[in-house]
Amino acid sequence: MKDRVSVEIVENWLKGWCLSREVSFPVQYKSGFHVMVGDETQKERFVFPQLNDDFFQLADSIDEPWVYLKVSASPEEFEGKIPERWKLQAQGYMMTCFHPMNFPEISLAEGYHLEFSEYNTTFVVRIVAENGEQASIGRVSLINTVAVYDRIITEKNHQRKGLASFLLKELEKIALSKGFSKNLLVATEEGKLLYETLGWKVYCLHSSIVIPSET
Repeated sequence: MKDRVSVEIVENWLKGWCLSREVSFPVQYKSGFHVMVGDETQKERFVFPQLNDDFFQLADSIDEPWVYLKVSASPEEFEGKIPERWKLQAQGYMMTCFHPMNFPEISLAEGYHLEFSEYNTTFVVRIVAENGEQASIGRVSLINTVAVYDRIITEKNHQRKGLASFLLKELEKIALSKGFSKNLLVATEEGKLLYETLGWKVYCLHSSIVIPSET
């Protein structure tokens, strides 16, 4: 993992995230970025490439729920130094893959087909079962020089069939066809394992805290 995280990489990832979620681009907030998300359980988010006083001052000043603070640092570095009202969320990992992904020879499992759509500069691939049920979905947003992968989900009863890998391969094909070969995403613990098998590397930790509801 990088000792010093690139502000540009974090900003590009966040812009891609905003394109995927159809919210306004981030604005600079001190040494980090601010996004108005507008969801019931995520009103806004502040994202900091480094842990510093900007993060701690914000944690001290906010007491309303559903404002997320995110930072490229391990929780041990800030736990115990922020008010108790903040709750740590599941660990995330910012990952990069600046070369073509390493896919095993895979074909789409029998009984499934692909559907494609797009909006902004975001491309959506869906894998749909014969009964019309959505089995897997993912998005890639193309911004500046990077392809940002987001919301890669395979439904529980369709897992263990290689659908996520196939989906990623299709998304990467789109990105490569547009000339984008630098890939970014933020993974969960579970997703990280899959991405590592495809050649992704952890770039930095992506830690999140939130005040869950009115205290």
